[in-house]
Amino acid sequence: MTPASELRSGKTDRDENFPVASWIIHKRHRALILAFYNFVRTADDIADHALLDASTKLSMLDELETGLLGQHDEQVEANTLRAAFAERGMAPRHALDLLTAFRMDVTKLRYADWDELIHYCSFSAMPVGRFMLEVHGEDKATWPASDAICAALQINNHLQDCAKDYRDLDRVYLPQDIMRRHGVSVEALDKPKSSPELLACLRDLVARNEALLREGDSLTVHMADTRFACNIAVIEKFAWEISKLLRVHDPLSEKVHLSKGSMAGYALAAMAGCLWRRATTSAPLSRPAAGK
Repeated sequence: MTPASELRSGKTDRDENFPVASWIIHKRHRALILAFYNFVRTADDIADHALLDASTKLSMLDELETGLLGQHDEQVEANTLRAAFAERGMAPRHALDLLTAFRMDVTKLRYADWDELIHYCSFSAMPVGRFMLEVHGEDKATWPASDAICAALQINNHLQDCAKDYRDLDRVYLPQDIMRRHGVSVEALDKPKSSPELLACLRDLVARNEALLREGDSLTVHMADTRFACNIAVIEKFAWEISKLLRVHDPLSEKVHLSKGSMAGYALAAMAGCLWRRATTSAPLSRPAAGK
C-alpha cells in the first residue's frame, strides 16, 4: 500500500480559515482533534491530488477507511485516529461521513441546485462540527445550529476557491440553476476577472450563505463548555468577515482571505462578545455528558 502521508499537499491546520486546535480549546482535547484533522486533511489531499486518477483516489480513500476500522495498520493517520477514538470510547462515524464527501469530490463535479450542495455539505462539513461537539460532550440539540455554521464555512471556501477548483480539478460547487439564472456558464470561472453576471451569481450565493450563519447564531449561547463556545464564536466571526470580503472583492482576480493580523483582532473581539452574551443571556445551556 502507498503511504497516504506521501500524498499530502503540505497544507496544515495553520492554513485553514478557522482555528483547528487552538489554545482556546482545552488541552485534553487537542491530541484527538489533531489526529482527526490529520486524517481528514490526508483524505482531502488525496481527493484533490492533481496527478492521481479517479480509481487510484477511490482506492486510497478505501484504504484509509479500512485502516480506521482496524482491518490493517498500513496507514499512519488511520492508525493514530483509531487509537485516539478508542481511548475516548468514540465511534468513527463522523470521519466515515467525511470519507463519503471525499469520494463525492472524486466522482461528482457539478451540483444541480442549492439542495444538492447542502447535501454535499452534510458529509463534507457538518460531521466536523458534530465531531467537535461530541468531543466536548455537548447535547445533540446543538447539532442543527452547528450544521448551519459548518455548511456556511464550507460554502465560503467554495466561493473563495471557485476559479481554482474549476481550473485545477474541473470541479464546480456553484449550483448550476443559480448560475443559469444569472446567465453564467462554468467557462466564466476560467477568466482572469469575473463578469458582472458572475459577480451577481457569487453575491447571490453569499446572501444565501449569510442566512446559514444566522441560523447558527444561537449556538454559542446554548453550549455548556465556555472555552469551546468562544472557539465557535471566533470561527463564526471569521466566516462573517470572509463573507463581507466576498461581497466586495472578486475571487477570480483578488485574494479573498483574512490577514493574520486581522484574524487576531477578530478573535479577541469574538471571544469578548461571546463571554458577554453568555453572561447576559438567560437561555439554558446544554450539559456535557458525564466524564467529558
